[in-house]
Amino acid sequence: MKVVIQRVSKASVVINDNEVASIGKGLLILLGIVDEDTQDDIDWLCKKVVNLRVFPDENGVMNTSLKDADGNVIVVSQFTLHASTKKGNRPSYIRAAKPEIAIPLYENFVKSLQNTLGKTVQTGEFGADMKVHLINDGPVTIIIDSKNRE
Repeated sequence: MKVVIQRVSKASVVINDNEVASIGKGLLILLGIVDEDTQDDIDWLCKKVVNLRVFPDENGVMNTSLKDADGNVIVVSQFTLHASTKKGNRPSYIRAAKPEIAIPLYENFVKSLQNTLGKTVQTGEFGADMKVHLINDGPVTIIIDSKNRE
């Protein structure tokens, strides 16, 4: 399971000209899932995301977690995070989990993140053509792969 985390001052998701998610200060999380992902990956990532100290403290130092900053979250499914560009110029998405595997894991990730954070997490719509708007604050962008726990 791979996430791209972006600290935002605001973000939203639009589907068919309808805004389906909108937050102020918080994190926009792009989530990519592979067949091998499990609840263990979800639990580890949720704990990591909620406690990641990427928000400024009173001295302007990134020393405050999402939970402590009372930030909000939007999670957007993003199968292209697992693109392979090794051969040729057309990315291959063969590593990305098929919907029958990815959808339950995506839903469990959102549910687990809500439980870990203690508040509602907004989402895009799995498989939809989404327009994601954001103001990246910092900019701060972090990539975490649950298979590479550094």
